[in-house]
Amino acid sequence: MSATNNVTRFLDSRKIKYVAHELPAEKLGAVEAAQLMGVSESQVFKTIVTTREKGKPVLAVVPGPHVVDLKLLAAFLGEKKMSLPSEREAEALTGLQAGGISPLALINKGFQVVIDSAAQEFTEIYISGGQRGMDIQLPVADLVKLVNAKVGLVSKEIV
Repeated sequence: MSATNNVTRFLDSRKIKYVAHELPAEKLGAVEAAQLMGVSESQVFKTIVTTREKGKPVLAVVPGPHVVDLKLLAAFLGEKKMSLPSEREAEALTGLQAGGISPLALINKGFQVVIDSAAQEFTEIYISGGQRGMDIQLPVADLVKLVNAKVGLVSKEIV
């Protein structure tokens, strides 16, 4: 696999500084990816597809060792209820394989993006590069601006 895809081309076109990290192509969790890259698990974020009663799904970008708190997310967005689709449903909604779902790959597809406020602890975070086997390291501020994200507390640590 080459470290070039639609996401890296998009970042290049916007002159965004990033580092593409190649990983094994099987589905890895954010925690496993962090271990392979030798970085803090809290700095590698995963994208979780969530659905609301009406309207487009929401992409919740949360730290690897966390889970999306659907009540916090619903309250943050002013929704009554948020749900977690199955992995297969998430793939159908996004057109991407689980393990490769990325807000950068879904720009202009109508998804609302919420990045957990834990990202503000870092200058840069790692997120999926839009396909299995690639993570992108980029500045949090650039990611927020590129995907027009809202930032708020929407996750809790897995205990």
